[in-house]
Amino acid sequence: METLIAKHWHHLPADEVVDLLESDHARGLDIFTTENRLEEFGPNMITVKGERGGLLRFLLQFHQPLIYILIAAGVITAGLQEWVDSGVIFGVVFVNAIIGFVQESKAVRALEALARTMTTEATVLREGEKLRIPATEVVPGDIVLLQAGDKVPADMRLIHLRDLQIDESALTGESVPVEKASDTLDHDTILADRRNMAYSSTLVTYGQGKGAVVSTGDHTEVGRISQLISTTQELETPLTRKIAHFSHVLLYMILALAAVTVVVGVARGQSIFDMFMAAVALAVGAIPEGLPAAVTITLAIGVSRMARRKAIIRNLPAVETLGSTTVICSDKTGTLTENQMTVQEIFAGDRRFEVTGVGYEPSGRILRQGSPVDAGKSAVLAECLQAGALCNDSLLVNKEGSWQIQGDPTEGALIVAANKEGLSMDIVQERFPRIDAIPFESRYQYMATMHDAGSDNPRIVYIKGAVEAVLDRCDSHLDESGNSTTLDPARILKGVDEMASRGLRVLAFARVELPAGTSILSHSDVDSGLTFLGLQGMIDPSRPEAVAAVKVCQTAGVHVKMITGDHALTAVTIAKHMGLNGVGDPDTGALAVVTGRELSEISDRELLDVAEQTAVFARATPEQKLRLVEALQHRGHVVAMTGDGVNDAPALKRADIGVAMGVTGTDVAKESADMVLTDDNFSSIEAAVEEGRGVFDNLTKFIVWTLPTNLGEGLVIMAAILAGVTLPILPVQILWINMTTAGFLGLTLAFEPKEPGIMTRPPRDPKTPILTMVLIERILLVGLLLLAASFTLFQWELAVGTSVAQARTVAVNVFIIIELFYLFNCRSLKKSIFGLGLFSNLWVFGGVAVMLVLQMFYTYAPVMNRLFHSAPVGLDAWGRTVTAGIITYFIVEAEKWLRQRSVV
Repeated sequence: METLIAKHWHHLPADEVVDLLESDHARGLDIFTTENRLEEFGPNMITVKGERGGLLRFLLQFHQPLIYILIAAGVITAGLQEWVDSGVIFGVVFVNAIIGFVQESKAVRALEALARTMTTEATVLREGEKLRIPATEVVPGDIVLLQAGDKVPADMRLIHLRDLQIDESALTGESVPVEKASDTLDHDTILADRRNMAYSSTLVTYGQGKGAVVSTGDHTEVGRISQLISTTQELETPLTRKIAHFSHVLLYMILALAAVTVVVGVARGQSIFDMFMAAVALAVGAIPEGLPAAVTITLAIGVSRMARRKAIIRNLPAVETLGSTTVICSDKTGTLTENQMTVQEIFAGDRRFEVTGVGYEPSGRILRQGSPVDAGKSAVLAECLQAGALCNDSLLVNKEGSWQIQGDPTEGALIVAANKEGLSMDIVQERFPRIDAIPFESRYQYMATMHDAGSDNPRIVYIKGAVEAVLDRCDSHLDESGNSTTLDPARILKGVDEMASRGLRVLAFARVELPAGTSILSHSDVDSGLTFLGLQGMIDPSRPEAVAAVKVCQTAGVHVKMITGDHALTAVTIAKHMGLNGVGDPDTGALAVVTGRELSEISDRELLDVAEQTAVFARATPEQKLRLVEALQHRGHVVAMTGDGVNDAPALKRADIGVAMGVTGTDVAKESADMVLTDDNFSSIEAAVEEGRGVFDNLTKFIVWTLPTNLGEGLVIMAAILAGVTLPILPVQILWINMTTAGFLGLTLAFEPKEPGIMTRPPRDPKTPILTMVLIERILLVGLLLLAASFTLFQWELAVGTSVAQARTVAVNVFIIIELFYLFNCRSLKKSIFGLGLFSNLWVFGGVAVMLVLQMFYTYAPVMNRLFHSAPVGLDAWGRTVTAGIITYFIVEAEKWLRQRSVV
């Protein structure tokens, strides 16, 4: 039996499949066989792969270069017996570890969610009897009976069926239920087109069926996706990659400078102990203790802002990743579109009518050449709309202010179209009550209903269905005035082709009269002699806000690609309406579209170009979605991938940023994603990209603000050692500077509003480091200014006879005040603070006020004097300190102005 797992079951006749499975379609399996197979193949459930234990996952949170630096800082401060500072540093380390631990193990949760999708029951034949058993007990060879509402328990080859329709959207992305058949298919038929198969975890929406189980558990298509999830490599985000690289460089620089300090000092005849302490001071000064906390808090603020814009972040670094995104691969149904079928065109009486309005809300008009049409004055239009409303088993309801369809979305679209001309279901059903009906059957391709038109009047039969099925039964049609005329099939088929070319799903409508008193409707009654009424063309329309969002993204240099399980023509129609940029026919402007079948024939090397140049991918399988993401990443793109189904989970996990749908998304998709949209709307992705760019800007501003302090502190220590003079600042004073300014000054930059034009600039090159050469030069400039000001004023104070403690206090105040003025420089890395808006971030002024109070306390409070070796200073010292801050501010502003002028 194990050798049968990989069979192409769709390519084999149903009877042969049953024989190969050693089963019987009339009796099913016997008890002993099922017990043996359950033991051989195991329970019908997804195996959750073993993951690292909780303790190991927690310990691995400390395995990061920046965390190593912080641990070193904590150890050093503990060695200096500065227990408070050491506790603060270790507190930051543990907070970061806890946050990372909580965000960890998404793959485990995804697999557990995937397993939960199979916890259901199944009806099987065992020894000729129908039994209801847990789905976990289903084995290969079982004969399973399906009916509307059932969840398919395992992969099955269908044997017998009656009008069976299955919703496979979670597995294939198909936007409408699939009509099943039992016929044998070609060997190379793709998964989405295997009409004779039913797959685990899909939902039966209509009809009945019987099938033989061919695969269970991990061997099902859903199980195969589980394997993809567990083996898919989850990439680091651009932020984590850049922070890791930056941390490595910083670590090496600190170690090198500390070593140089010791060597130079010893060579000059100073004691090893003194040089070791100086090296400790240098290392403490160079470590940006506030950086991890700043990164976490800035990202958390971004999370809060995104939540207000309908995007819930599950993974903190994903906030910044969105700002780095260069390609968005979006699903179609419900994300770019309304996920509400809408009639857009009607062809009746040789006239074409346009229908306005989108979705299920019954607001809109019917137009003819742009002018409103009164259906009461167009008999054929009214009759066509009435046919759609009466030949219908669905309902339009208003739940808590939201219009919804109970039943088939296609039928819902017909009800809404009729309502737009005042033909509500209540009115027409009361006027023409239903007597009998022929439900839709796949072999006939139509539905018919018979209605009472009043006493002594003939019965009216309305029929709707596939164009060919309806048209073949008609011998006349209604003209614009409602008169019966000779049928011109070629004219109608031309209208069908025009509608189909615009991606519309077309249904035909007809009517016939039966003698009064007829109570039973049969197929023979509608086999011929029908009068053709018209066509209604519908589509799941694009969201207006999504169209605008796509335009904003493309203006911002972010490529938008559509990857859908729907048909190519429908996908291209929506893509053109969305305004997607793509390489297509230069003469016609048609967008390029690649189908899943074509993707399966493309090599990995060819796929690199195809993925880059193509805007629309239709009928894509889970492996192909994963390949597309990997191909784009190979070209250096930062890829955001949207999805809602089980089939999207591997690509969501592999993408730099996985975006799941909160309303229609499966648990598996949500658990695999970094971000969940609460409104399933593409415009929320665009908003998140905008917020992500703002977050990265603010992170960059913090880094550019904080590093000159660390550089200046290190330079001051090295200068004192090289000059053989007293250290201007002590390690404990350095910690005071770093920890207080980072918390009360630097973190206020996290609240900076987004700068104008943030979505008109191209995305950052993923290869670009956090700090460009321009920013590095500015950091060096401010670091040197800090060195010059603090060292000079320290020596000045000593020269005028103040104590060493007072001189060091002045040096510390210089760092604080210059950082304070430089904070206003960093509110915009290119513009003047006055061009940005002086009061656009009131948090800055609050932070400045708190910092000044703390520094007064540091300078004049006796307890702080003892703890930090500070001493009170006079007003003249403060005057010189503030002057240094003002000079630094104007020098940086002049540097920004000169650079902007050189660019212009």
